[in-house]
Amino acid sequence: MLVVDDDPTVAEVVVAYLQREGFDVAHVGDGVRALESAARVRPDLVVLDLMLPGLDGLEVCRRLRSAEPDLPVVMLTARGEEEDRIAGLEVGADDYVVKPFSPRELALRVASVLRRAELRAPTPRDPVLVDGDLVVDVAARTASRDGEPLALTTREFDLLAHFLANPGRALRREQLMRDVWGWDFGDLSTVTVHVRRLREKVEADPAVPTRIVTVWGVGYRWDAVPGSAVGDVAAAYGDPTGP
Repeated sequence: MLVVDDDPTVAEVVVAYLQREGFDVAHVGDGVRALESAARVRPDLVVLDLMLPGLDGLEVCRRLRSAEPDLPVVMLTARGEEEDRIAGLEVGADDYVVKPFSPRELALRVASVLRRAELRAPTPRDPVLVDGDLVVDVAARTASRDGEPLALTTREFDLLAHFLANPGRALRREQLMRDVWGWDFGDLSTVTVHVRRLREKVEADPAVPTRIVTVWGVGYRWDAVPGSAVGDVAAAYGDPTGP
């Protein structure tokens, strides 16, 4: 695991607590060294401060995502405004924690993101789902559209798989946060941003979505192409809130 923070005091606390929780942790203090370190040895997860000297956290996250689309990132930010949190999610952060924060909360968020990022061993129950030009291999955690691979983050893949497991059902944002993120509470804009990012990758026209449609006053619904092999994935995909 890589912690990127230029505040020595914060970094010391974060590293010490994560190590106490059993994680193997390295630390760097700026964005350039973060990219160099991640390129040398791919970390399991990056804890990334937003305000960094040189390259800021948003740019670092953007470049990490370009090189490793499925690399989990938890962003630390002293900015509590919604637009700043959304900016972090839009460049691909899987989660964020606002300073000042409880080290235990950070450790729990890190564990949750890592749990969702772990690849499951293929089993005979793991299906390949096909919805029109969209093909999703649940076991391999890969997806393609019109034959082209989709660069999905961990949360985007989880969200896509959950939608495919529940075609035609109107799902509330609170329900998606609980089932996909494993959170009983949190900022619902997290779901909104991830839905928008996923639409950009699976819709022919994200401005006029036909797959992930908005159900006003409720949430979102996946409308599958008639006859598509989706909807029977829940057992294979497993309990999204389980270990």
